[in-house]
Amino acid sequence: MLKKLEIPSKGKSFNNHVKTCVGTGKMSLAMRKEYLEHLEIVQKSIGFQYIRGHGLFCDDVGIYREFDWNGKIHSTYNFTYLDKIFDSYLSLGIRPFIELGFMPEKLKSGDQSVFWWKGNVTPPKSYEKWAELVKKTLEHLIQRYGREEVITWPIEVWNEPNIGFWAGSMEDYFKLYDYSAKAIKEVDKALKVGGPSICGVETEKWLRGFFEHCINSKSPLDFITRHCYTAEPPDYQGHYIYHSIKNPAVMIEELQETRAIMKAYPEISNLPLHITEFNSSYVPLCPIHDSLSHGPFIARILSEAGDYADSYSYWTFSDVFEEMNIPLAPFHGGFGMLAFEGIKKPTFYAFEFFSKAGKELLYRDENMVVTKNPGKYIIIAWNYQDQNLDSDKEAEIRNYSLALPSLGFDAWVVKQEIGRNYGNPVQTWSNMGKPRSLTSEQVEILKASSRPRQNDFKLIDEDGQYHLQLSLESNHLCMVEILPLCDETESYLGFDVKRFYGLDS
Repeated sequence: MLKKLEIPSKGKSFNNHVKTCVGTGKMSLAMRKEYLEHLEIVQKSIGFQYIRGHGLFCDDVGIYREFDWNGKIHSTYNFTYLDKIFDSYLSLGIRPFIELGFMPEKLKSGDQSVFWWKGNVTPPKSYEKWAELVKKTLEHLIQRYGREEVITWPIEVWNEPNIGFWAGSMEDYFKLYDYSAKAIKEVDKALKVGGPSICGVETEKWLRGFFEHCINSKSPLDFITRHCYTAEPPDYQGHYIYHSIKNPAVMIEELQETRAIMKAYPEISNLPLHITEFNSSYVPLCPIHDSLSHGPFIARILSEAGDYADSYSYWTFSDVFEEMNIPLAPFHGGFGMLAFEGIKKPTFYAFEFFSKAGKELLYRDENMVVTKNPGKYIIIAWNYQDQNLDSDKEAEIRNYSLALPSLGFDAWVVKQEIGRNYGNPVQTWSNMGKPRSLTSEQVEILKASSRPRQNDFKLIDEDGQYHLQLSLESNHLCMVEILPLCDETESYLGFDVKRFYGLDS
């Protein structure tokens, strides 16, 4: 299959919000050495603006406590660990996207919890005390970090109240939202609050119900949040959970649906939409997260999600994560862009490539974007093919022949590619015999195997055009940069290409 493309010289703005936000596990993980090392890696290569995670009010962060003194219950607030967590974030150039949750032990109204680390998901026994907890926390943050800084931190009320992450009813969530939003605005009206942070269950019911509640009750609402996963029901097999995965375009359709529902309400239609979690599978034991196919899967979403959402936060940046117990091996199906020891998975490169994309979009289809910055083209291409399909089906190779308007000079082309035999560390780990613990030598081998293959060549201006051929095997992902060629060959006295053995020019 060969697709010939004539790329135009002018395009439109590329709505690329890939660097806006990324997800993490529970916030207390930020006090671990390897977690911070991983965050430093993604910040150096990608540079996210915000980070969102669970557990702000869980007892391992330790903010809320109650003490009986002289026969009276006193609420006290301890920000020792919270300061360490947020200091670590800010030192790495990333700000918190605050999620209010889960319920502290002393405020819980029941024992229902989620995850291995037992985040309590019951409504507060006192909504007034919950509101005071929100206020005291924000007041402390403003005092420590300054008003002008903290008002840039979005605040989301709870996590996925439409499923098992909330033990109350929809109306109970609306009540929690009202108390939280009112408390936030009492601290400072410039603080931004939003919700309802739902996943894809009864989407229309919850969105319409939430919008109508906020409009009718005049409850503050500055942005909308939801989550997107594209997995079919799980298949449990031993240590792993497998899914059939829907086409990545399904997430784009969910974003279009959300925008259509928002558009029905004039008070809501122009608000920012933040996808505060997205991935393929919603469980951290699904091997697709480690697979070669996940890079191109995510690339398809990143290519278009910005047309409908103001941010889309990948869940998560690191496999230092404990929702379903302590991970059992270096590759275990974890959510992270990075496996243990900072080993980069194919998904990492999908984000890194899009973080370098140009601001002008010249061409886009389901397998490619062609973007431009002044004096430079950046092309990202992928060939996602579902690995759950019939193994007898022949893998489709996608071939492109591109004609691009010349930038006015001969060019230098750098191509980085993820494929079956490069940038695919889980295959190397499998070749090693799938060790549960890695030696230092194995770590270095895996890091080397995780790097993309790189090659480069010159591209000649031919009558005002560049002609470029691209071939993408199944589940390959690549980035092509077309850069100015600054040829200083003539400044080297006595240079003879014929006597520089191995050089082409």
